[in-house]
Amino acid sequence: MVVLASLVRDDKLALPAGTVTAENVHRTAIQGAPLVKLSTVTLRGDLYGGLTAAVVALPLSLAFGVASGAGALAGLYGAILVGFFAAVFGGTPAQVSGPTGPMTVVMALVITRFGHDPALAFTVVMMGGAFQILFGALRLGRYIGLVPFPVISGFMSGIGCIIVILQLAPLAGHPIPGGNMLHKLAALPQLLATPGKDALALGLLSLALVFLMPKRITRVLPAPLIALTLGTLAGMTLFSGAPVIGDIPTGLPQPYLPTFSLTDLPQMLISALILAFLGSIDSLLTSLIADSITRTHHHSDKELVGQGIGNLVAGIFGGIPGAGATMRTVVNVRAGGRTPLSGALHAVVLLLVVLGFGDTAERIPHAVLAGILLQVGINIIDWRYIRRAHRAPRAGVMIMAVTLLLTVLVDLMTAVAVGTVMACVLFVQRMAAAQMKSMKLVYDPDHVPDLSPQERDILDRAKGRIVIFHLEGPMSFGSVNGIMRMLRSSAEKDILIVDLSDVPFIDSSASIALEEVIEDAHRDKDAVILCGLRPAVLEVLQKIGVTGMLPAERIVGDRASALALADSLLPTLDGSL
Repeated sequence: MVVLASLVRDDKLALPAGTVTAENVHRTAIQGAPLVKLSTVTLRGDLYGGLTAAVVALPLSLAFGVASGAGALAGLYGAILVGFFAAVFGGTPAQVSGPTGPMTVVMALVITRFGHDPALAFTVVMMGGAFQILFGALRLGRYIGLVPFPVISGFMSGIGCIIVILQLAPLAGHPIPGGNMLHKLAALPQLLATPGKDALALGLLSLALVFLMPKRITRVLPAPLIALTLGTLAGMTLFSGAPVIGDIPTGLPQPYLPTFSLTDLPQMLISALILAFLGSIDSLLTSLIADSITRTHHHSDKELVGQGIGNLVAGIFGGIPGAGATMRTVVNVRAGGRTPLSGALHAVVLLLVVLGFGDTAERIPHAVLAGILLQVGINIIDWRYIRRAHRAPRAGVMIMAVTLLLTVLVDLMTAVAVGTVMACVLFVQRMAAAQMKSMKLVYDPDHVPDLSPQERDILDRAKGRIVIFHLEGPMSFGSVNGIMRMLRSSAEKDILIVDLSDVPFIDSSASIALEEVIEDAHRDKDAVILCGLRPAVLEVLQKIGVTGMLPAERIVGDRASALALADSLLPTLDGSL
């Protein structure tokens, strides 16, 4: 079972039994989260959980800020502002929010595209937050989980690949090459062939620490913090030739006013929608993980509003966008955090660190942060799905692979759109095949086992002049061709009974196909009787106008009534109406 949280996690996690899995993650979060009452026990747990989450968040926020191109301080303020406001206004009590790998990748693209004017870049962050608030206000949270799993797996794995690609150059002591992803990939061989020895040593040290640190130690101190501390000390003493972060502005950030450019507005909207969409998925998946551990239920729409407010404020004050962070949330819960106080406290602790120790961060080598982020990128890739790809359904594997490649080589929105369309087309094809199997034309009473003696007698006497067309299951546009093909290939008849008693739903396309069936029957001088219409089906057929094509007496409640009516009509039909 693939733990879907592994797609969005920041570090290796050992989640407890009962964790939400890929097979059930698309179930909608239960609305109306119960209130968590604050007590002495929860207060103590929240204090410890918030402090612990802040310790975990510090190195990751620095790394994500540098990787985004906005700077280390932007990463810290993103963690502070998103973490605080998402906790206060969100719908997942124990969730800790802040910069994450997926959001950082998108922010790096935003910085690349609008770097000529930072105000435009942070306006995009504000717009993304506003879109998330809109998603929550429109109650779209329940629909976020309907994105097909292979698509989620593909674009999250693609984001993991992007993080790895972007961090290889800093690991070797070089700046990240410019251009699109293909240009970056083309430049890597030369950069890796000429590494800076001090930077490479620090990067490999950092990478080894985050991957190989014993669990008995990481239970006390998170591996990224250990790697950050030891790597920085090593850079200050043994490997001083490695590039470092450099000057970081001190004090509180200056606010950015929203800035718009008519030329850039279409791209700003697209980038903001990507941020909002990805941030919503990232946060709600983490909310499901928090639910499974705390045995509570989050409020998905309220969570979107809280995340939106956090990202909106982060954009105003020059912070990078964030989302619900899986590792920080799990660490918080395990430390005792149960209420929004823990998430808000984590943000306050980070603010105190920024105001008191900002100068220390200037000496952190880029290669150390690259090593930390390489582990993040590697862990975001859905290795479990990849490992079982040889026995997984081929269609799902293809959708995952296409989404992954488009995420890396084109952009996230295109990848999600193409992957979702592929999954929908596949679903429609399978539904149409299932609907075709449920359709049957009945001439012979021996083909219907549940006929009453009276119904059997009517069909026997009709000698094929009465045909029952039985449909079963939801009827949608995928079944239109099947309906038309089956009826037009049927033998000569005088009366057609369309039995919809086992159809719970019919869409407009299938309704129009049924209308054409009735029109064909009228041209052939055949009578048509509808039976078994459920209220939802009857409502659709009335709106489309199908029921108006027949006399009211030829729409009956069940098959027995339809056969009795057909039997009474036969003597009046001499091969024509």
